[in-house]
Amino acid sequence: MTVERTAVNPVTWSLDLGFNQGELVAGHTRTLYVSGQTATDADGKPRHDGDMGAQLALSLDNLEAVLGGAGMPLAHLVRLNVYTTDVDALFPHYGVLAARLGAAGVAPATTMLGVTRLAIPGQLVELEGTAVA
Repeated sequence: MTVERTAVNPVTWSLDLGFNQGELVAGHTRTLYVSGQTATDADGKPRHDGDMGAQLALSLDNLEAVLGGAGMPLAHLVRLNVYTTDVDALFPHYGVLAARLGAAGVAPATTMLGVTRLAIPGQLVELEGTAVA
């Protein structure tokens, strides 16, 4: 069965930021719900204290690792939630995320939320996603 994805963009400003307003998915047989991924190593130890760019990149690596564990590439991501303790500090590094999503040919429906803190002290960003295959 082939997965069919259709971007739903009644307005198009979000395309410049690398995400669709909605993603209509049909024909999928598997759905993966990925827990929030932060900048931790394989032992769960936090990395890159105070470095938003490095934390974002490692969080995305960890998200991709979970996807890979389910046999899915980043291109299967249809929903991405971005949680950060500092939205203004994240924006200059957002290109890291947008570039990797773009290279995968995907523009998942995305929400970014500023939060007071994340579960692991010192973490600045957390990525949570949904993928379909």
